Amino acid sequence: MARWLIFSVLFGALQAGCHRTPNATEDEARPSVSNASALASQPSEPQPVPDPPATDATECRSPSTARIVAIGDLHGDLKAAKRAFSLAGATDDKGTWIGGPLVVVQTGDVLDRGDDELELLAFLDQQQTAAEKAGGHLIRLNGNHEVMNVQGDYRYVSQRGFASFSSESSTGRPDVVERPVAERGRAEAFLPGGRQARKLGSLPVVWLVGETLFAHGGVLPAHVRYGLDTMNQEIGAWMRGEAALPKKLQGDHTPFWIRDYGEHTNEDTCTKLDKVLASLKAKRLVVGHTPQRGGITFDCNRRLARIDVGLSAYYGNNPTEVLEIAGDTMRILHRDR
Repeated sequence: MARWLIFSVLFGALQAGCHRTPNATEDEARPSVSNASALASQPSEPQPVPDPPATDATECRSPSTARIVAIGDLHGDLKAAKRAFSLAGATDDKGTWIGGPLVVVQTGDVLDRGDDELELLAFLDQQQTAAEKAGGHLIRLNGNHEVMNVQGDYRYVSQRGFASFSSESSTGRPDVVERPVAERGRAEAFLPGGRQARKLGSLPVVWLVGETLFAHGGVLPAHVRYGLDTMNQEIGAWMRGEAALPKKLQGDHTPFWIRDYGEHTNEDTCTKLDKVLASLKAKRLVVGHTPQRGGITFDCNRRLARIDVGLSAYYGNNPTEVLEIAGDTMRILHRDR
């Protein structure tokens, strides 16, 4: 019990530091045209890739723990989330936390595609609170769809996804009023500084638990050189409406958009991963983002795990799979729907 009390205190302190105010192959489209100039201004990464500085000082790190379960993209499907949490041993069939000190990591993309976003966000809030009371943790990351919603990009929102937020109080802010009437409630909730955007601003885009690195799309050496803490701080400040989003955190080269690790990898990709892991004193990277139609996959001598298995009904009647990490052992937990 004492051990988990220490873990809880450490986790809270680290997470708070991670989000302090900073100084000054699916059919999905890439970032919106409004970001085209920012993308064009980004230089390509030089070859060979320089080694990032070795460091284990990132604030976005929780202590190692006996058992972690990682859950991929949920995309507005509450039933899929409940199946995944139950399979993980985190909750019972009624959605009550029974995982005790279990650490669950959800790698982002809770929003869009499905109809249950509001209920799903409430479910995750509930589980996060219940887990901490029991000595465990639910660590939630921001994915590209969370970022898209804060950017006001609603291409993948369902009709119910708009209707669910129609009761948001109107502030009269110009960037909301200029949108179509049906979108205004969602814009009030998710544009920077909105009620839901502020909640998202408390979540990281990159996090380590012990020797396991988690990100929605992945982490490249350039991201480590930029600074994981800096990225988390700057994304959070933008979502909370406290600062503009830096150009270097816009576009498909970011940790929530890249598909370097989600599609077919090669020796160069694995070499980049080795440099990232060595610099962070980590052993493996776990990503979501790119659906793996046949279930969870591994690559780069099992230093890479891909856990987006299309849990949402949007992708069809896929089995439920989550990834269990216990020490150096990774095991796929599987259940047919």
